[in-house]
Amino acid sequence: MLFTKLLTLLATLLLPCVAVASSAAGAPHLDGAALSSIWVLPFACMLLSIAILPLVAPHFWHHHFGKISLFWALCFLVPFTVKFGFSLALYETLHALLLEYFPFIILLLTLFTVAGGVRLTGSLVGTPVINTLILVIGTALASWMGTTGAAMLLIRPLLRANAHRKYKIHSVVFFIFLVANIGGSLTPLGDPPLFLGFLQGVDFFWTTKHMLLPMLFTATVLTGIYFILDTYLFGKEGRPSPEGADACGGEKLGLDGKVNLILLIGVIGAVLLSGMWNPHVEFNVYHVHVELQNVVRDVLLLIITGLSLKLTDNECRRLNDFNWFPIQEVGKLFIGIFLSMIPAIAILKAGKDGALASVINMVTDTNGEPVNVMYFWLTGILSSFLDNAPTYLVFFNTAGGDAAHLMGDMASTLLAVSAGAVFMGANTYIGNAPNFMVRAIAEDQGVKMPSFFGYMAWSFGILIPIFLMVTFIFF
Repeated sequence: MLFTKLLTLLATLLLPCVAVASSAAGAPHLDGAALSSIWVLPFACMLLSIAILPLVAPHFWHHHFGKISLFWALCFLVPFTVKFGFSLALYETLHALLLEYFPFIILLLTLFTVAGGVRLTGSLVGTPVINTLILVIGTALASWMGTTGAAMLLIRPLLRANAHRKYKIHSVVFFIFLVANIGGSLTPLGDPPLFLGFLQGVDFFWTTKHMLLPMLFTATVLTGIYFILDTYLFGKEGRPSPEGADACGGEKLGLDGKVNLILLIGVIGAVLLSGMWNPHVEFNVYHVHVELQNVVRDVLLLIITGLSLKLTDNECRRLNDFNWFPIQEVGKLFIGIFLSMIPAIAILKAGKDGALASVINMVTDTNGEPVNVMYFWLTGILSSFLDNAPTYLVFFNTAGGDAAHLMGDMASTLLAVSAGAVFMGANTYIGNAPNFMVRAIAEDQGVKMPSFFGYMAWSFGILIPIFLMVTFIFF
């Protein structure tokens, strides 16, 4: 598999760095206050490439998006190395790869492989009731098996159920809204920002208690809008039935590849293990501290991936329209995103001393009190374009970083940061990893999905008014 070879090659290239594990004083440090906004340009160009090139040069993009991603990463790394030196550039690259990109892509690879081995059998027909039911089930599952796991489990059944329908784009868009984002609001398992909060000391069920009402409100409104829209479009199509519906061989509704459901439990266990078990053992890879529990988690996830491939019948995956292109696309694009994003995150971490000081200042009033409305919107807007996990952590620390205090006197502030990071990851394709994967799978199944800006027209037109209502009601 090409993607596995790519990971192996990167790991091979990085292994010699272990021998360079420094005993010198202190790790290299990137001071975000020393960076001007010009350093964010490669990241901005990376986003514009994702937005524009599939529209103006689709054939070129399809065959070269990996090279384009690498190009923008190098547009940051090369001048950064010249300006700040090889040592700092190597440290920042390893930090992004070892602590962020590799854990991120390994988890996605595992969920993609395991969920892709579960096939819903039988003749499920995409009526408004059935489609809405799939969205509701996916939304409920997302907090307990992760937005990625729930999305990968249910996107193919949704697409197959609607294969005979003329209008399908809206179903995939609302699926991204609900299953790939908002559904993951209730536990640290649901979405990476909440898992980071859990690692920082936020109680496991704090999010369940405090995010429940905002999540139910948002999900209920979205589900209602979807049902009305799908009912209208279903009628406009003439209430179609799939051709050959009576010739499905009498196959009953059921699940094939059920062993993968057990493996999904293993994925949840591996992720929980890394958050609850701390042996206080770490490896120093050129000043980057890699903790043993995270290494164990990633090894377990790779073992689960291998078991899924070994134990799932190839015919089951074939009938499930499973192929490796979606995870390859996400892997290649996000390595460029993670690397070119380094200066943007550093500038944000610099707080009031950085080039984005005006943004940080907006979350505190003249009396030094938190402005929860701004915490919600700034965390959300930045999470729409940056990785929502580090964005959550930036504003978590801006609010004081003390989990006990944030869960108590500042519970509304922590709620604003949590809701902004999770909810508004739905605003763009890159706001949350499963968004891109769902889009890639849908396009692979022949659904002509909206462009980057086209999707934003959907999200801004539907989600922003709902988020304004959330602001008024809860913040």
